[in-house]
Amino acid sequence: MRRVLTVTSCAPAQTSRLSALFTPPRHKRVGFDFVTDKNKQVTHDRCKYAERETLFMSGQTSQSGELKRGLKNRHIQLIALGGAIGTGLFLGSAGVLKSAGPSMILGYAICGFIAFMIMRQLGEMIVEEPVAGSFSHFAHKYWGGFAGFLSGWNCWILYILVGMSELTAVGKYIHYWAPDIPTWVSAAGFFVLINLINLANVKVFGEAEFWFAIIKVVAIVGMIALGSYLLVSGNGGPQAAVSNLWSHGGFFPNGVSGLVMAMAIIMFSFGGLEMLGFTAAEADKPKTVIPKAINQVIYRILIFYIGALVILLSLTPWDSLLATLNASGDSYSGSPFVQVFSMLGSNTAAHILNFVVLTAALSVYNSGTYCNSRMLLGMAEQGDAPKALSKIDKRGVPVRSILASAAVTLIAVLLNYLIPQNALELLMSLVVATLVINWAMISFSHFKFRQHMNKTKQTPLFKALWYPYGNYVCLAFVVFILGVMLLIPGIQISVYAIPVWVVFMWVCYGIKNKRSAQHALHAAGSSAK
Repeated sequence: MRRVLTVTSCAPAQTSRLSALFTPPRHKRVGFDFVTDKNKQVTHDRCKYAERETLFMSGQTSQSGELKRGLKNRHIQLIALGGAIGTGLFLGSAGVLKSAGPSMILGYAICGFIAFMIMRQLGEMIVEEPVAGSFSHFAHKYWGGFAGFLSGWNCWILYILVGMSELTAVGKYIHYWAPDIPTWVSAAGFFVLINLINLANVKVFGEAEFWFAIIKVVAIVGMIALGSYLLVSGNGGPQAAVSNLWSHGGFFPNGVSGLVMAMAIIMFSFGGLEMLGFTAAEADKPKTVIPKAINQVIYRILIFYIGALVILLSLTPWDSLLATLNASGDSYSGSPFVQVFSMLGSNTAAHILNFVVLTAALSVYNSGTYCNSRMLLGMAEQGDAPKALSKIDKRGVPVRSILASAAVTLIAVLLNYLIPQNALELLMSLVVATLVINWAMISFSHFKFRQHMNKTKQTPLFKALWYPYGNYVCLAFVVFILGVMLLIPGIQISVYAIPVWVVFMWVCYGIKNKRSAQHALHAAGSSAK
């Protein structure tokens, strides 16, 4: 395959609806067409990427039918926080507690650092090219057509599964107040609410997510402050002591293997951080806002995750907390954070925290719905999803992409109706499997991206950590997680599903290319006549 430089005229009539405004009329564009030596057939046109960059770099404002740059730094930081601080911490930590005990604190710190490295790699790319589609765009451009196709659809299914998990968690939180309401009913109600928010313009979404995230951030800070007061003042009772971190079987009560076995569930907790990449196309001044947001998010994550867990495990012995959770049905029957304050006799604090964890789950689903619609939009513009999904209304909202994602997420309501006890654990394992693919593709796409930058003697504005060794560490980590998942009964099937999923995507990609070739031949024949 050889690369042929082409120069073509970019009149609006020759471009798609989304890219028509990205280049002024009669402006010359430079792009690369990939042509096979065998039949000289053009297989992919890179010009649309250059067109997109023209608008983003020039600072032109969007017109109707375009995404709007309405997201500020505060929105972007809290979208990332909103994606990460949710069910993984507030409910998933119960399963981690069972396996790792207090050593879960170390596990969250390790996963948090790996997540930060992944974010820096993604951040380096989106600062250079802040476009819709996030890392699907980069996989497509720097790795290859199938990589972009797989990356896009895998990311989309990831956030569909995340949304299903959060809706399932919502049902469990509502059950704390109203045990007679089935989880599927609660899931259905909040499913409608969040999708209505996303069908409004991006500023409404940004403000909604800002306040969703603010509630849980303030609550976590308040919980850390209250817990610290109870520990220092002695008002937490005789069982509240920092020594709980090591006095009940040690820091590793189930050995290092217990922590290792918990790492897959811990990884689930950090699955929303890459949502930050989807804000690039709608970020105000992305070249300054994105780096600032990424660097600030990691400190907040460490404070919120590590600080909250230290307080949680200091206020009451971890084994007593686990026994109370199991007595309620299973480890995932309720939030450990709510339960610990109930055990301390503070029912008011428990009710407030239950409201907070409910808000946290809605926040993650809200962020995921936003990201899914933008991912579908980007894939449609690349030709990897139906063209109809690229339509944006006059308010700048990709309505069709939102509705398509919502239609699939609705399966969560059915799962909670059929298997309410097992739905969450099943969904969490599937999320981790797709997240492993996502992180691996981000890291490898960044590796290819940096190779391109080095060849063209360009210097990134926002460098990732320790290239290329940081990439090797991240890739080794995801392989390690896959190995751990193979050892855990119940979630092994999600690992076995990965090659099946990749092969299915390969078949779909082949069908897509065949249809594209047929359309191209038909168009060529029509023009020849």
